[in-house]
Amino acid sequence: MEVSSFVWTLTVVGIIGLLAFDFFFHVRKAHTPSLQESAIWSGIYVGIALLFGLGVLWLGGPTLGTEYFAGYITEKALSVDNLFVFLIIMASFRVPRADQQKVLLFGIVFSLIARTAFILLGAALINSFAWVFYIFGLILLITAGNLLKPDGHDDESEGLVVRLARRFLPASEHYDGDKLFTVENGKRVLTPMLLVMLAIGGTDILFALDSIPAIFGLTQNVYIVFTATVFSLLGLRQLFFLIDGLLDRLIFLSYGLATILGFIGVKLILHALHENNLPFINDGQHVNVVEVSTETSLAVILGVLVVTVLASVFSPKGKAKNAVSGAKRHANEYLDLNYETNMAERDKIFARMCWEEDQIRKLPEKYKRLIRNETEFMNLLRSAHAEHDKAQVRAAQN
Repeated sequence: MEVSSFVWTLTVVGIIGLLAFDFFFHVRKAHTPSLQESAIWSGIYVGIALLFGLGVLWLGGPTLGTEYFAGYITEKALSVDNLFVFLIIMASFRVPRADQQKVLLFGIVFSLIARTAFILLGAALINSFAWVFYIFGLILLITAGNLLKPDGHDDESEGLVVRLARRFLPASEHYDGDKLFTVENGKRVLTPMLLVMLAIGGTDILFALDSIPAIFGLTQNVYIVFTATVFSLLGLRQLFFLIDGLLDRLIFLSYGLATILGFIGVKLILHALHENNLPFINDGQHVNVVEVSTETSLAVILGVLVVTVLASVFSPKGKAKNAVSGAKRHANEYLDLNYETNMAERDKIFARMCWEEDQIRKLPEKYKRLIRNETEFMNLLRSAHAEHDKAQVRAAQN
């Protein structure tokens, strides 16, 4: 399928328009999006992606349509996994809730730029060297193995760029709204907002190293690779706020993604063998191997994701882990007076913490062992209750 310059231009303009709309009508004015707002706009962005896929299916035929949907679903699943790391980074930098939207939108825009560069580079390499498929396949197999390791999401949120910025550039310890720079003691310094954006940008580059080989394993059509990647990222900001409380519940997501990436990695290596021209493999001749069809790939990806999500949702361990991590997160959020200044929202955070406490009390003893540093955890909850009592007294006095 040859895509004309007009279609490319129209696509890029449409994507820029969606990002501009997102910024001017949702992100520019700092606020905490409601669950309803997040659900509606997540649905709209998913709907746009599905309609685009139906257009590809209609105009490009079943092969390209299947490649688009396989790529979109894979990239969407990987982007949800990325949200775990974004959550860790923003918790580490204690980003105020109302300003998290701007950080996420920056992350999406930076990711689009980085992945577009990787897509163009990957396409150029594939067109010139068939052996690149071996490299891509190996990258995915290594990534799949890393996902199977315990504690696959490292809490170390500060990458090299951020550590260098902290060391050599003057930085404030406090936020000044959503400003990237502020004046402190008469000097112009960085704010934590700029540092967290650097951290998000650094992780986006690492994510692209896994993401782009994965989708090239499903299709080599650059237009399909680009659009499936872009539509998987659009709406990620809304999705973050929609499933924020459910992320810890997906305890088997890493296993599902490892299976998918491993499958695509094997598919890439089989394709590399079929197109082989390396002299030390079969004397530089093509190797007759079974190649996996795109339809089979789509079925495997969907099947693995469905099983992974259902197993996570109905897992007692998943429920326990979600309650423990949720109570800890909401206690920290409530104690951080700068995280959310709206009293009604603070009361909601406290109510969620209390509900999670109740769930923890009902847990069987074996699941209570999921609580790390139990004494520290209980002291944290008691501090949140003490702060709430003080807030009630202040409210009564006013």
